[in-house]
Amino acid sequence: MAEIKSTLELALERAKRFALSEKDKEEIRQKEIEQKTLSLFYRFRRNHLHLHEIQKEMERMDEKAREKVKEGLLSLLVETLSLEEDNEKMLRGVESLKRQPMDEIKIEFRELFTQYQQERNEIKQKVASQLLDDLKKKGIAGDAVEPNVEGSSLLKGESLRLSQKFYSRLEGIKEKIRIL
Repeated sequence: MAEIKSTLELALERAKRFALSEKDKEEIRQKEIEQKTLSLFYRFRRNHLHLHEIQKEMERMDEKAREKVKEGLLSLLVETLSLEEDNEKMLRGVESLKRQPMDEIKIEFRELFTQYQQERNEIKQKVASQLLDDLKKKGIAGDAVEPNVEGSSLLKGESLRLSQKFYSRLEGIKEKIRIL
């Protein structure tokens, strides 16, 4: 004779079919950690979160999640380093998360950044001068004439060459930070 099951038993049987495997649970945890890492990074980058607040948020996490968030943040901070903008904040973030001074690396990075910016400014001046000469040849001249240097294909080409020249040195500094 058939056994009569309660509503609860039927619901539990159905729920078993929808239960998450350990692999699914781990994937969900990993995605939550990635989202948390990205959230902390972008809030820090946009000045909505300070380093001490990141530390407080990380302290509330379990040890495994904390380590993954720390690794992710360090990776994002290092990858964000560029020669186009000021990176002092990112360097302070790395130093804080690594919990050790990076004075030599910061000095090396600042020197590279300064050298890149100087060469970039020299290129801008040369391109501006060349664009003004080209406009003069076309009969366009005067004090009010200001060429669009930033939109110039000439500047873009020169900037690409300059970036390539400095790329390996920048990557070397990033690698030093990673292994620190």
